[in-house]
Amino acid sequence: MMTTFWDEALIKKYNVKGPRYTSYPTALLLRSGFAPERALHALHDTGPALSLYLHVPFCRELCYYCGCNKVISRDQSKADRYLDALATEMALYQDACAAKQVHQLHFGGGTPTYLDEPQLRRLMQLLQQHFQFLPDAELSIEIDPRSCDIEKLRLLRELGFSRVSFGVQDFDLQVQQAINRIQPYSMVETLVKAARELNFRSVNLDLVYGLPHQAVASFSQTLAQVISLDPDRISLFSYAHLPERFAAQRKIPDAALPGASEKLALLALALETLQQAGFVAIGMDHFAKATDPLCQAQQAQRLTRNFQGYSVDACDTLLGLGVSAISQVGNLIWQQHKELKHYYQTLEQQQVLAIDKGLTLSRDDQIRADLIARIMCNFVLDTKALAQQWQIDFHQYFATSLAQLQPCLDDDLVRWHGDKLAVTERGRPWVRIIAAAFDAYLVAQQQSYSKVI
Repeated sequence: MMTTFWDEALIKKYNVKGPRYTSYPTALLLRSGFAPERALHALHDTGPALSLYLHVPFCRELCYYCGCNKVISRDQSKADRYLDALATEMALYQDACAAKQVHQLHFGGGTPTYLDEPQLRRLMQLLQQHFQFLPDAELSIEIDPRSCDIEKLRLLRELGFSRVSFGVQDFDLQVQQAINRIQPYSMVETLVKAARELNFRSVNLDLVYGLPHQAVASFSQTLAQVISLDPDRISLFSYAHLPERFAAQRKIPDAALPGASEKLALLALALETLQQAGFVAIGMDHFAKATDPLCQAQQAQRLTRNFQGYSVDACDTLLGLGVSAISQVGNLIWQQHKELKHYYQTLEQQQVLAIDKGLTLSRDDQIRADLIARIMCNFVLDTKALAQQWQIDFHQYFATSLAQLQPCLDDDLVRWHGDKLAVTERGRPWVRIIAAAFDAYLVAQQQSYSKVI
């Protein structure tokens, strides 16, 4: 496995900046001046299925590697004001969502488990007050092991959560010290065992490769420890070092970071190790057991990708709540204010949705979004099926894109099999580059993204 894409020439050629394509167009294309009423009209006009994402920005400590929208505070009362704002926001959305039923709810952050028991109970009461949940709705939450104990896990299960994702990143102490996130294996092991005993349906672990001081030997030990915990899914994210955008990353010296070749070796090690342990590679950065719904959806080519990552839910209405949250409803994408003070000011003083910017997808955007999602999710594109769905001549419509794709064909990252364009094993680490050939906006925006490796 490791030798299928271990090629210094490929690293030199393709390790360039580009998006991760959780959406197309990407969030960097959103523009100010988006009228909040447009969001409400779009919600009225879409189908009955609804997915909710709720952003909890608070963290007690600063992790140096993190690029998420976060607020570092040990003042628990700050979360009470945030819940007040969320209550106002939910009320503004309530009428537009009255005929919808929530299929999925995901808490992200920051640190959702920053909230204490009364705050978590209040938040769930607010959600149930303003939205209708299906009896079997899937509730999932991201957990920083340092902010959770068995009692909080028991509370989450009582509140209806069935999926938990523990942020591991790396078990090596030197790496943890360098990113200011100390959490021993025993801490995570205790929580994972408790989650199993509490009958959570899915226990997921998140890893990051490319962190300071990571090396093949130490990361191999981390992977062995992760496998011993027997998670249902594993997320393996590439660390994006962007100190010019994220001030905390300036605390990580460049010299401590693995180079592009070393980073690719970490990825190759993870791919080989996890697949030998029985995990199936899902899309770009996820692994799941063969019996997992994600794996089954990929095999049936029903896997989808959105701002929450890979999903089996094909719902076209994703509503984001909270500061910086992003929504995609029909052909609209919008994002809330990224700073708490602006989020609060808009909701509390103006009593309108705290939307900062947005975008209406053109027909071309929708066609390219469909194409890129198929490549990112399934590693294969049935060009005939795509052409039929959108009533286009594929080769004529994408003539410019196919010319840009030619180097990937020459380097055996993708191959033609009749009407199907398939990503090869050699090409999987470079799937973002393959998708980028079909991105009509990339050249103007490229410097804003992270590198592939």
